[in-house]
Amino acid sequence: MSDYVNETNGSAQSRPWMDTSLPFEERAGMLTAAMTLEEKVSQTSYYSSAIPRLGVREYNWWNECLHGVARAGVATMFPQPIGMAASFDAELLGGIAGAIGVEARVKHHAAAEFEDRGIYKGLTMWTPNINIFRDPRWGRGHETYGEDPYLTSRMGVAFIKALQGADPKYGLCDSTAKHFAVHSGPENDRHHFDAKPSKKDLYETYLPAFKAAVKEGGVRAVMGAYNRVYGEAANASVFLLGKTLREEWGFEGYVVSDCGAIEDIWERHKIADTPEEAAALAVNNGCDLCCGRIFQHLLAAVEKGLIAEDAIDRAVERLLTARMRLGEFDPPEVQPYANLPYSLNDSKEHHALSKQMARDSLVLLKNDGTLPIDPSSARTVAVIGPNADSRAALIGNYVGTPSITYTILEGLRAVAPGVRFILAEGCALTGGSNEAAWGETDTFRIAEAMKAVSEADISIVVTGLTGETEGEEGYGSGDRVSMHLPESQRNMIDALASMGKPMVLVNMTGSATLFPREDAFRAIIQAWYPGQFGGLAVAEALFGSFSPNGRLPVTFYASMEQVPDFSDYSMKGRTYRYLEGEPAYPFGYGLSYTWFRYEDIKVARNTKGLTVGVTVRNVGDVTGKEAAQVYIKWIDADADTPIWQLAGFRKVMIRPGKSRRLTFTITHEQLAVVDEDGNHRPHVGRYEVAVGGGQPDARTEALTGQAIARVVV
Repeated sequence: MSDYVNETNGSAQSRPWMDTSLPFEERAGMLTAAMTLEEKVSQTSYYSSAIPRLGVREYNWWNECLHGVARAGVATMFPQPIGMAASFDAELLGGIAGAIGVEARVKHHAAAEFEDRGIYKGLTMWTPNINIFRDPRWGRGHETYGEDPYLTSRMGVAFIKALQGADPKYGLCDSTAKHFAVHSGPENDRHHFDAKPSKKDLYETYLPAFKAAVKEGGVRAVMGAYNRVYGEAANASVFLLGKTLREEWGFEGYVVSDCGAIEDIWERHKIADTPEEAAALAVNNGCDLCCGRIFQHLLAAVEKGLIAEDAIDRAVERLLTARMRLGEFDPPEVQPYANLPYSLNDSKEHHALSKQMARDSLVLLKNDGTLPIDPSSARTVAVIGPNADSRAALIGNYVGTPSITYTILEGLRAVAPGVRFILAEGCALTGGSNEAAWGETDTFRIAEAMKAVSEADISIVVTGLTGETEGEEGYGSGDRVSMHLPESQRNMIDALASMGKPMVLVNMTGSATLFPREDAFRAIIQAWYPGQFGGLAVAEALFGSFSPNGRLPVTFYASMEQVPDFSDYSMKGRTYRYLEGEPAYPFGYGLSYTWFRYEDIKVARNTKGLTVGVTVRNVGDVTGKEAAQVYIKWIDADADTPIWQLAGFRKVMIRPGKSRRLTFTITHEQLAVVDEDGNHRPHVGRYEVAVGGGQPDARTEALTGQAIARVVV
């Protein structure tokens, strides 16, 4: 059954909004004008009601696809966004977003065929999360593309454009950039916190990804944050929604509240005294759709003179325009996405993309030459740890149902069938015991793990967390207390390290981690939450099927002492851009099984800004991908500037002895200095430009043994 509305109680002549020759905005205006006030209000909540007399179907706006279509049954599950950011490959991410959009489409039409129009079955996707991962304790950080505004912007734009499709008239899906704005923990404070960053931090760090989403990505929707910003509720902010989003950036889409955020305006922020006032304030100031139940009070708000009906008309017209652009009111034969076959869902082609991204997300942090493992000399391998055979550690949060998964253990057995693998859990993920009353302790699994290690030629220790132990308030345990692994895992590692046997660490977390007894491990891989094929990708990396090529999208700090107060939204001392001191593992860092050399670097000024050219040569003996990165530093600037700022990146595959010539453009906007008032001003002076496989800091050079080329212009 098509979504095309063709009830017999109305003709095309009596419903002029069904005329496909007219612009969507005009059609939406006519349909809105035909509604009663009650009907208009019924369209402003995420569970929008059907209006049979006008040919309007029920529609639920709440749909998720953070890294695959979520909460709607079987779908391809890709790595968690923080892992996809580690790929430093916007083109690959765009391919994945297009695949997700296709799966969302076919699942939507399949549900509609049987008149299921409930939650998570629609085409308005509340993704991506482009907040800045400014603090490693934030539970939702693994939903983002990391700590850098430029990396986040590029990945976000690539995802948005592909998810929305390339057709000039109809959308594949709608993408929603969230959470606008200045939102990145603490989770416990989000419903009442007032974020007051400096204007410099606001425009230099917190807003660039949203600006890019609107002006470059053409994002159709923006979701407000729970918190206040400069005293205004984010979902009712004149400054954010009016001045910035619509006036400065020219946003023409619709704004949706985060779920329950309009309730917060009066219940927790105490900006309004009644739900009617909260609803009116939000709509008057630019919020069009409520994820919650407060907009039903708009009827009373009109009666009380808190809001005019034309303000509600404006919101409804924006929402109906979006539904029309997604094809809801048009016959399937005129739409490019209405008849995609259901076989595209969970397809082999999409599985291949998930496998590729899982491989490219892995970051090799340490390797003394132990990796890749030679199966001829490692006939028995111990696989230890609470995440060694964990499916929960693969999928992160906001997930669908993968039809097939590979845990680390399953991946190892598939990749190296001739090797004997001994599994031992070693400890519970976060400690504790269901049998504590009967004498079971946190250490009761350690002896088995130690025995497995003693039997093995080499051991693979798999530690970390899951999307349930670091996550969103209400959907997991929320924020982390620190970067440390749980005590149960630290105790296990202490016991294993005392044996002095060869060990490799695979860590599965969505955030920066402090590794205990790091000296005891000959190699370390940061695997994030790598999706349904993550275990296979890890095993392939361990046994050398490909060369690891991921790069850290966040700083792995050396200690908690380096991390400022969680509730302080100032960027001072935060992330690689302003960190005071040396990290354990820097942003942009990652090792490989081969070596790359950067040659013939040329930097020239032009009308667009700077052009950077470089030749990247594989001087090792293994084919590999390289994440080439360009950074800039402002010399003698008249305002505070980042220590370094990522200004370009590109992922390239190069065979041994071969090279690629790469060109990057750094725009005038990137080169500008952001002053204390948030103004972008041209920098009158010189820049230092650095090009290489990582950040141009002393720690990266020490870890890689390679110098980063620098040019002053």
